[in-house]
Amino acid sequence: QVQLVESGGGLVQAGGSLRLSCAASGPTFSSYAMGWFRQAPGKEREFVVAISRSGGGTYYANSVKGRFTISRDNDRNTVYLQMNSLKPEDTAVYYCEAGRNQYTKDSYYNQGDYNYWGQGTQVTVSS
Repeated sequence: QVQLVESGGGLVQAGGSLRLSCAASGPTFSSYAMGWFRQAPGKEREFVVAISRSGGGTYYANSVKGRFTISRDNDRNTVYLQMNSLKPEDTAVYYCEAGRNQYTKDSYYNQGDYNYWGQGTQVTVSS
């Protein structure tokens, strides 16, 4: 069992930056692929970005490429999401997710292939 706790959300003006963190419990953090998903009011949860177990592979939604960067520190059991050039359409609750089933590229993008997720952190971007 993995417990995930997100932090770092908040209110920021358009063009600003935020850094989200996700701290994971347990000794097997490096055996999980990690992803960030987001859900805006009235919309389905959508893929944002993911990173492989070693950190050597990263996957981005087209809407955030060039603006967001995911990284992980397996010694600290933490995954980070650096968000720059934020837009009002980035407003959502951001969820950190951990998965054991990511063996193909498609599985990184599919929320159903993740096993655990946190409570989420709110990101609000004002125009």
